[in-house]
Amino acid sequence: MNLRIAVLPALLSLVLPTIGIASNTPQDGGLVQSGAHPGCEHVDAKSCVEQAIAAMGGRQRLEGIHSIRYEAFGHVVAAEQSYRQQPFVTSYTRDKVTIDFEKQRWTSDQQFVWPEADPNTESVASTLVATPQGAIRRDKQGDAPGSLTDLDTTRDILALSPERLLLQASAAGDLHFAAPQWLRATPHSVVEFNWQGTPMRVLLNAYNHLPDALERTRGFNDYWFAWGDVEQRIYFDDWHLVQGVLFSTNRIDQRNGLWLASTQLFNPVFNVGLDDKAFAMDSGAAAQSVQSPGWNRPFSDRQHVQLAPGIELYQGAWNTTLIKQDDGVLVLEAPISPGYVKGILAKVHHDYPGTPLKGVLSTSDSWPHIAGVRQAVAEGATVYALDLNRPLLDRLVEAPHHLKPDDLAMHPKPPHWVSVSDRLVLGEGANQAVLYPLRGASTERQYMVYFPRYKLLYASDTLALNPDDTLYDPELMYEVAQAVAREHLEVDTVYAMHQGPTPWAKVQQWLAQATAAAKPAG
Repeated sequence: MNLRIAVLPALLSLVLPTIGIASNTPQDGGLVQSGAHPGCEHVDAKSCVEQAIAAMGGRQRLEGIHSIRYEAFGHVVAAEQSYRQQPFVTSYTRDKVTIDFEKQRWTSDQQFVWPEADPNTESVASTLVATPQGAIRRDKQGDAPGSLTDLDTTRDILALSPERLLLQASAAGDLHFAAPQWLRATPHSVVEFNWQGTPMRVLLNAYNHLPDALERTRGFNDYWFAWGDVEQRIYFDDWHLVQGVLFSTNRIDQRNGLWLASTQLFNPVFNVGLDDKAFAMDSGAAAQSVQSPGWNRPFSDRQHVQLAPGIELYQGAWNTTLIKQDDGVLVLEAPISPGYVKGILAKVHHDYPGTPLKGVLSTSDSWPHIAGVRQAVAEGATVYALDLNRPLLDRLVEAPHHLKPDDLAMHPKPPHWVSVSDRLVLGEGANQAVLYPLRGASTERQYMVYFPRYKLLYASDTLALNPDDTLYDPELMYEVAQAVAREHLEVDTVYAMHQGPTPWAKVQQWLAQATAAAKPAG
């Protein structure tokens, strides 16, 4: 008898009762049904925080941490790519971090690994140097402006890391108790205070009094910008005794219920010697980091290409096309932000006064590609979306935007969706557009747009070139070529979200080169 078959009933007898028990376990974030504050029943909020400070090693030790150095290994799920929704692909980081609390600055030598990169290009190294007033990223080419996200991270590290968080809470004039919560089946007292205009909730373990998590609702300047008010919980765990201080060496970032990132810290040392040269920044680049518009950048019509009469391409980091048909105008893509799409739609009304807006074509599910769909909905546009992407877009339209209200938040409207599940013809005449779902292994959440009169193909987010004039991720264009053959299309020119018009024959050559390069020698 197969041993695995023989032991299976016994294993099930162990597992099934466990499942039953787990179903009754209090869920993270659930309220503790008690009028008291677990572990802090007879003290006020400030005394509760002082109790937590003592549990970490005492106020004198925490205030005595002037600097920290450690190594960090972590991973981040690429939720914004969302080629297949969950589970997501994962990127990886390895950092060497030095934090100077006294002078409010930090630096990190960072190694970033992107799993979807071409062979031998997956690893990128740079150095981040930042203060709350500016940030730079340094590589072989010199200093470049950091991002608004780098500045957000800097402020968090300097003020809200576990070794600083309780000191911030204790000093807050508005510190008070919030409703107690369950976290990992353990009751927690919750203290709340405002930091930079945002309420912070610290969950304190009822038994050991350590800060197990930080909660807040905030807007982000990274890809999460699209989701407006994001509920974030940062878990602190894997506590190690370092120079008399209990130090959390694991930080897990959860956003809107998604386990986004985990970072493990190694070899932490307090009060290390610091070299001012390590924190040097190009002042001009640092100033530019603060001036960045982030994702809420404006639309620009400076880079304009007429693909055919009435088919106008506006190029940028994300391309958008206006398609004039006999009965109205189609907008191909609503990317980046509501503000960006607001500019696109203003361009439609300016260039085609009195002409109806027929609809907005949103061809993929990557978050930067759909972040402007909310504006299209706010202006009453019909949105043509792939059937598989409808749940994602429904969530996007319903996402709360109270902290920084956009037009849809201020004037709610129901969306008008048209699901693209098969070949769909839009319009007649020279500028007729035909939509085709791609349905490939990497492109199943995208559709392409074909203009039969001009043998012109828009290939969604599949065509991009490396600096050496080779295809980035050739698999994507391979799947487009499969779809072109499947639908019996004649293509002379192809373009995409990040690439201008390109001869189809040239793309076929690049595909052939990529295929040949992939073959083993001999």
